[in-house]
Amino acid sequence: MKKFLLPLLFLFLFIVESLFVQYSPAEMFGQNRIIAPHFLFAGLLFLTIFVGKKHGIIYAAILGLLFDIVYIEIIGIYLFLYPFICYLVSKIMHIMQTNIVIAFLVSLLGIALLEVGVYEMDHLIHITNLDFMSFIKLRFYPTLILNAIFIIIAGYPFKRLFEKHAESLRAE
Repeated sequence: MKKFLLPLLFLFLFIVESLFVQYSPAEMFGQNRIIAPHFLFAGLLFLTIFVGKKHGIIYAAILGLLFDIVYIEIIGIYLFLYPFICYLVSKIMHIMQTNIVIAFLVSLLGIALLEVGVYEMDHLIHITNLDFMSFIKLRFYPTLILNAIFIIIAGYPFKRLFEKHAESLRAE
């Protein structure tokens, strides 16, 4: 049963992201704001921080591909960015202490990198016509606020779950 806990958690987060977008009020952060929940990616970042680089990158690649297939017209943006940012986070965590506050800040940094990376790719292939300052004001800040709230709520349970998972991997 424990083998299926992580995949079920990430499947749950994948579905919750979609439901959040579908059922959240349009004027949550004021009119003309775009919010993008990255609950799944926050979970992947916590997995990378508290379990390890290998598990984080493998799950990130699989779930990035799934995200691209289900939600995005172009396969490869999330397939590349999820594992790449998880790799960067693992390198940052070699320098920093592993605690909940640092995990919160590094996860927000990872989400910020994801948002900017997706915007730049969309801008490069002309999917969006927003200039960078409009993107920052309309999507970047509301997205970071929403995901910061989610990480504050779910961060400690993620930390505990992933530390237990790491202990069970060491025991094997």
